[in-house]
Amino acid sequence: MSTTSSPGVLRRAVTQKRLLYGGIITLVVVAFAVLGPLFAPHGQNEIVGAPFSKDFGVFGTDYLGQDVLSRLMYGGQLILLISVLGTLLGMVVGTLIGVVAAYAGGWWDEVIMRLNDVTLAFPQILLALVVLTSVNDPKWWMIVLLIGLSHAPRVARLARGVALGIVSRDFVIAAEALGERRSRVILAEVLPNMNAPLLAEAGLRLTYSIGLVAGLGFLGFASDPNAADWGQMINENRLAMASQPWSVLAPVLVIGLFTIGTNLMADGIAQFSAKGGD
Repeated sequence: MSTTSSPGVLRRAVTQKRLLYGGIITLVVVAFAVLGPLFAPHGQNEIVGAPFSKDFGVFGTDYLGQDVLSRLMYGGQLILLISVLGTLLGMVVGTLIGVVAAYAGGWWDEVIMRLNDVTLAFPQILLALVVLTSVNDPKWWMIVLLIGLSHAPRVARLARGVALGIVSRDFVIAAEALGERRSRVILAEVLPNMNAPLLAEAGLRLTYSIGLVAGLGFLGFASDPNAADWGQMINENRLAMASQPWSVLAPVLVIGLFTIGTNLMADGIAQFSAKGGD
């Protein structure tokens, strides 16, 4: 078995400054999105003043006269939920594909990875648009599924590369010699030794997910067109960028902060992984 303890690895990983600062930024944005509706001064669809007024509240009003701050506080829950679930789905499916390909080897590896390469040819945003435009009433779980399936091939390629360096190690060979089932070898011996690179990849995938979900909202494919949505807010108010910039800049800044936070976390984990956990 591996001599590296997963809890020990994680404890040492959080000493990385990039990981620490990124985690703090990410948690602040998540807390803002989750707790925001509880403290919002107005309802997400409540008309409180004249359209595009800069004199109301903190960020003024939007194109309908709704409070930008309130809509900002309401607009993050679903977009973050979809991003996290889509990332988790992509990581699980992609890791499973990559590890199975590396462990099976031979022509199984070739077949699986060549099929994986074909799916990599489809741009994520284009695939999502093709599917969503063919559905009359897109549901939030469809976006989760699309994000997960679009991430999976990229995760699979990384997982296979990492797993190839593990499946030939002595503790894996010893487990096989003891008659352990292949599924148990994968779960107990291979996957625990892939924590650091997979966590780094998860941070990057989460960054791409939030950008993809926000982009779909900007293009009019928000999971709930009647609810506040950061991506949709940018599209709704973009024509008044010169006269009331906060109606656009506020959601852009929140998305940007979340992206910075998750990227710092991914970089911190990658640096830790490159140092071998020392």
